[in-house]
Amino acid sequence: MTATAAPSRAALVTGGGRGIGRAIALALAREGLAVAVAGRGRAALDDVVAQLPARRGLAVVLDVTDPASVARSVDAVTSTLGAVDVLVNNAGIAESAPFLKTEPTLWDRHFAVNVTGPYRMVRAVLGGMLERGWGRVINVASLAGLQGAAYVTAYTASKHAVVGLTRALAVEVAGRGVTVNALCPGFAATDIVWQAARNVAARTGRSYDEAVEAIARLNPGGRLVEPDEIAAAAVRLVGDPAANGECVILDGTSPPSASAVSRRNA
Repeated sequence: MTATAAPSRAALVTGGGRGIGRAIALALAREGLAVAVAGRGRAALDDVVAQLPARRGLAVVLDVTDPASVARSVDAVTSTLGAVDVLVNNAGIAESAPFLKTEPTLWDRHFAVNVTGPYRMVRAVLGGMLERGWGRVINVASLAGLQGAAYVTAYTASKHAVVGLTRALAVEVAGRGVTVNALCPGFAATDIVWQAARNVAARTGRSYDEAVEAIARLNPGGRLVEPDEIAAAAVRLVGDPAANGECVILDGTSPPSASAVSRRNA
């Protein structure tokens, strides 16, 4: 048994089929947790679960904007792996538009996924955590949740809300065996950045690699943050009972580990 969790602990990672969620799911499994990998695409989920220890993983098709889907998913995890002791709210969207072109539908979509989704997920599992006297909630926010960013008003506002949710809930559960923390990465080596780079290249005439490098330079460290770095921070939060209400900044200013590898898909 590691210091992170007892063998019976079970984790639920939303948006777990790729990128940051995938890295966190695999890292938690390496620490001995049973891991439910949740998201909307079955094929990607199955691929991640295939890399987890036998009988210690579960693929769960989940739409965090649908209350019935949230309830079904939590029930499925509980009946198969056990009560959810670790919840990682990673599912999210990021779309860009100038503020005056940010239509109400775009705004509402960001809050439905990025804010109300985590609210629903926490509501579904927090009572059990408090009853058992042990639980970890990790919300994947963003550097944009701590500072302003142009052309992503809806995303930035939604991630500020996630940080606020984290801080308020951490105070509410303090001293009851449950911790609530947030991860605040900058631009990461994930599909969101690869797609943004393709869009930049199409608009500006830059090459794809030049666009990736331009995005990377927007991070204070001048490089993309690797998903494995974010996963390592999540593992630390699970294993640290004193960490509560933290907003862990991951901005590329620390060198990545030797095992961190970018996956660039041009």
